[in-house]
Amino acid sequence: MSYIPVTYPAAKSEFYPFLLDQLKLYLGEEKNRTAALANFSSVLAQAFPEANWAGFYLVDGDTLVVGPFQGRPAVSRIDYGKGVCGTAWKTGEAQVVKEVACFVGHIACDCNTHAEIVIPLRHPDGAIWGVLDMDSVTPGYFTDEDRAGLEQAVALLEDLV
Repeated sequence: MSYIPVTYPAAKSEFYPFLLDQLKLYLGEEKNRTAALANFSSVLAQAFPEANWAGFYLVDGDTLVVGPFQGRPAVSRIDYGKGVCGTAWKTGEAQVVKEVACFVGHIACDCNTHAEIVIPLRHPDGAIWGVLDMDSVTPGYFTDEDRAGLEQAVALLEDLV
């Protein structure tokens, strides 16, 4: 399958259904976690022009380990409860951060990042197996509408566990 450039709708009410269709297209019947997460992060990087990082951290014992991503090199490991990713893992709740400089304990990977959103990935039993992490150079870039849309998107990954 070749990548065909697409134009994502500006209105979020149209953007997220279109994004879900794109993710389903590139996930297909893929059951290999690495392959699916790699394409998933690539689609997100194309869909969010203001994002400077889109990818995954996966639970490995008591830390999150960097998984497939698009963007600059990142911190390899994040402890439980640390930074925005570790907080999402600990609380089990999505984190929408308008300005990372105001998030106590933020772990900086790219000094150009201002906004961040982190969505927990869950097993069918509710246990968290990783997080989707996205950063943006634009303060306040991610919204609660993005949280809801990305929560729907990561539900497509449930079969990978």
